[in-house]
Parts: sequence; structure tokens; C-alpha cells
Amino acid sequence: MPQPLSERAVRLLLLASVFAIATCGLVYELIAGTLASYLLGDSVTQFSTVIGVYLFAMGIGSWLSKYAERNLLGTFIQVEFLIGLIGGASAALLFTLFGLVDSFRVVLYALVLLVGTLVGIEIPLLLRILKDRIVFKDLVSQVFTFDYIGALLASLLFPLVLVPHLGLVRSSFLFGILNTLVGLVSLWLLRDQIPWARGHQSVGLATLALLAAGFIQSDQILAWSESAQYPDKVIHTRSSAYQRIVITRGQDDLRLYLNGNLQFSRRDEYRYHEALVHPGLSRVPERRRVLVLGGGDGLAVREILKYPDVEEITLVDLDPEITELFTRQDLLAALNGNALRNPKVKIVNADAFTWLKSQTATFDFVVADFPDPSNFSVGKLYTTAFYRELRRVLSPAGAVAIQSTSPYVARQSFWCVVNTLEAVGWIAAPYHVYVPSFGEWGFVLASPGPLPGPPKLPAPLRYLTPETMNALFDFPPDMNAVPTGVNQLNNQVLVRLFEQEWKHFVH
Repeated sequence: MPQPLSERAVRLLLLASVFAIATCGLVYELIAGTLASYLLGDSVTQFSTVIGVYLFAMGIGSWLSKYAERNLLGTFIQVEFLIGLIGGASAALLFTLFGLVDSFRVVLYALVLLVGTLVGIEIPLLLRILKDRIVFKDLVSQVFTFDYIGALLASLLFPLVLVPHLGLVRSSFLFGILNTLVGLVSLWLLRDQIPWARGHQSVGLATLALLAAGFIQSDQILAWSESAQYPDKVIHTRSSAYQRIVITRGQDDLRLYLNGNLQFSRRDEYRYHEALVHPGLSRVPERRRVLVLGGGDGLAVREILKYPDVEEITLVDLDPEITELFTRQDLLAALNGNALRNPKVKIVNADAFTWLKSQTATFDFVVADFPDPSNFSVGKLYTTAFYRELRRVLSPAGAVAIQSTSPYVARQSFWCVVNTLEAVGWIAAPYHVYVPSFGEWGFVLASPGPLPGPPKLPAPLRYLTPETMNALFDFPPDMNAVPTGVNQLNNQVLVRLFEQEWKHFVH
């Protein structure tokens, strides 16, 4: 039989519990926000609404805590087991239900509300448990100090360790286990003060076993849920420090998804990448040095290498997992024609915005193949500040080609990119191409001065000819120019336009 703990040991134990539950609580919040971004689109709105609902729910939990009047330790332990079970299984539940329910947002916010309410009950209960053990002024300062330190730890662990090394599902189960262990340890050391301790122990051990099983089977759970989400067989999945990477294969297709968003289909990606590269590069009089920003799959580089006079290609992509995958994995390297293994190609894994600001070299042609501007971190790559930096590193006779989202679905967003380029003195030539996997897709060819013509296309190309390329620059009335604001670092109007226009085309 363990001896009863001293009052000092009890205080330290309960304060350590504050640290643990603060860490767990913030991790659940971050997991819900990240998962919503993965599944519903990488959007500021998803994180903002999840955080808002979670904090509101914590307020509800704090208010409800006043109704716990007796057996506070027992109630606290029950809450820990509930949070451990529901919070720990939350990521697995959401991934699984995404492909099965029509109203996923209802499920998402209901779960966020439930977990947040339970988390909101914890600290008020602990304050009441400790109020007779610690002087009030010390109680408040110590509890909130441990609470904030735990939150700091969670905010550092989440992007640096949990997402890249464990993934969302396994991280969720891990912190559910931690919550449950807080309850079990408190129960074991203070069981002489808790009625029905043996019953609580059975519930806690059963919860721990379920969470441990979920942790062990996390890969299988995620593979099953993703197989339901994607139409073709999932052949590769990985969570990098920046995104969720999924590759699927069908009978005659290969697809890359980042955070649930389709990046290309093998069936028609040549249309996109030929249109991205050749209307500009074919007109540049000198093309010795080419810069590719984004495009870590190497497909744009494949097209650039069709020009024998290109001597050097610098590829700057944020995520080393992508460039490594499309360099080393034979199936994917075959898709880009082993472009990333070519001795002309230099790969740099860095943020394009900060990398560009440090450059003194100049380039004859630049491809900006960034993700759509669905959040501020990507939106900065479509701002006047970024386009001024691009102009600084571009040779006077050079040009830049920019992927600019759909001029049909996101008409204002597309023309905002055009207007932003023109606002800093570029000559902008917008154009579009039909890609069956995406629909109408838009690009902008920008240059400091007029480009010579006609284009001199390399051979062979699967889609573009001089005739079809001329047609790309013709816009029908439903995609023609509309007035918009200019996207600047201090306003990011493009991100808001993009969110408004695309929200009807996601779950």
C-alpha cells in the first residue's frame, strides 16, 4: 500500500497536471484547425473559426464547472478520461467521417465544441481543488504560469515534432493517452480521498487501452479513411512539416494531392505545364539561366529542359519531402523525365519570399508555380512586394510566368493577380487553358518590356502549337477582365477574394 502523500506533494502533483492538460488542450485545438485546413481547404477561415469555437466552448466549460459541488477530485478524473477518449480519437474520427457524411462542418464544430467544453472544465476544477492548499495569490499565479508554459510547449512541439514525425492521428492519440495518464496517476496517488476509486480505475484503464490501440493502428486508420476519401488507390502518404502529401494511382492515372487539394493528374498535367512554361520561355531571346519557384514535382523543369540552350535551372521549393520524393521515387521521377536528377538542375529548399530577397544573381526566365493564395503565407507570394523582388532578379529582356488560379471559378482572384503585376510596372499578358482535371485554369505572362515573337516552340509538345497558343490569350465574356484591388502585404485582398470565390466548390 502506498503511503498517503504529503500536502506539498499533492500540490506539486496537481500543478504538474495543469502543465500536462494545458499542453494537451492546445494540441487538440491545433489538430482540429490543421485538419480542417487539410480537408476543407488550406484557409485562414478554417483556423480562425475552429479557434473561435474552441475558446467559446472553453468558456462554456468554465461556466458549467460551478455545478460540480462534491467529489471534485473524482469529477476531475472523470473529465480527464473523457477528454482523453474524445480528444485523443478526434483526428481519427474526423478523417474517417469526412468521406462518409454530407455535413462535415457540423461534425467538425460539434466535436470542437465538445472537446473545448471539457477542456474548459479542467482549470476551474483544479483551482477549487487547490484553493485550500495554496494561498489565493500564489494559487492563481502558479496555475496560470504552468498553464501558459504548457501552451508554449504545445505550440513548439506541434509544428516541429508532432506533425512531421507522428502525424495528426497518432499525435491526437498520444495526447489522449497523456490526459488519461494524468487521471490515472491522480487516482492512484489520491485514491484514499476519492469515492468509487476502483470503478474509476477500471474506466481509466479501458480508456488507456483503447487509445493505445488507436495509437498503434494510426497508420491503418488513416489509410482506411484516405482510401474512402480519394477515388483511386492511395499508394503513398506522408505528413511533412508543411503539408499532407497523398499520391494515388488508378488504372491509367497518377495523382498528387497536397492537403487534400489535387495538384496534378498524369492524364492531363502536360496541358497545364506546357501552358505554364512555353508561352513565355519560347519568346525569351536568351534563356541561359531559369528560376522555378514552387513546382517541386519537377514537371515544369521537365518542360524547361526541352530547350537545349538552357544552361542552369534553379528550383526553389519550400518542402524537401516533395523534391526528394520526385527525385528518388522511380515512378514519380519517370513522370518528370528524371528532370530533378539532371546536372543542370540545382534544388534549394527554402521559402521563396525570403530566398528571393537575398539573391543578387539575375535570371532570364522565371516560373512561379505556387499553390493558390488560400492563406496569408502563400498570399504574400502574389503581392506587389514579391513582384518587385522578382523584377529585381529578372534580366531586362526576360519574362515570368505565374500560375494564377481559375479565371472561371475565381474570376476576381485571377484579375487581381493581373492588376497587382501591372501596379508595379509589369507588362502583363493573361491567358488560360482548359485542363480536364481542373477546368479552365489561368496564368499570367509578365515582362519588364515587350517580348519578341513569334514563339519558337520546342518539339515535340503534346498540346501546344503556335495556333493553339495564340488562342490561349483570348478570353470569353464570362472570364474577361473585372476591376479589383491590388494585393499588398498589408492588405492581402487576394486571399479574401480567393476564399469567397472558392468556398462554394469545397465540402
